Amino acid sequence: MPRIPSSIKRILITTEEIQQRVKALAAQIDHDYQDVERLYLVGILKGAFIFMADLTRELNTIHTVDFMALSSYGKSTTSGAVRILMDLREPIEGQHVLIVEDILDTGRTLHYLYNILKGRNPASLKTCVLVRKLRESVEVPVDYLGFDIPDVWVVGYGLDFADRFRTLPYIAEIKQT
Repeated sequence: MPRIPSSIKRILITTEEIQQRVKALAAQIDHDYQDVERLYLVGILKGAFIFMADLTRELNTIHTVDFMALSSYGKSTTSGAVRILMDLREPIEGQHVLIVEDILDTGRTLHYLYNILKGRNPASLKTCVLVRKLRESVEVPVDYLGFDIPDVWVVGYGLDFADRFRTLPYIAEIKQT
């Protein structure tokens, strides 16, 4: 096991638990999309890239991978205002789309993106979220969920704190300073 950085309070989800859950999610997605010609996966950068890579390697469903980048703007991330920094490379009208997101925290970003993509007339639109914090959030559909976690700051497996700890192979709570 790799050395645990001193700023990590505790590991919430082990590497093994993540691997098992990703396989289970892929099996569920394969089952649900077995009659679909192609699934269009939309990963949300930067956080979802590791989850997306592992998930797509487990999928048997024919799929295309694309990414979007979104950001809250203004002086505060609590404003709820979201903007698209990087959009999809092709239209999604008539396609079966699955949004792949690392974390559902307040729900504002996923809610915004879901409504934007729904307006582009996909054949279907679902969401796959690695972790969801157990807290009050904006109502947004989560069709595939990896794990529910407590309302703490987490890092690892794509999740970061100030661009650090993103590549840890597990999900951990970071110490509050």
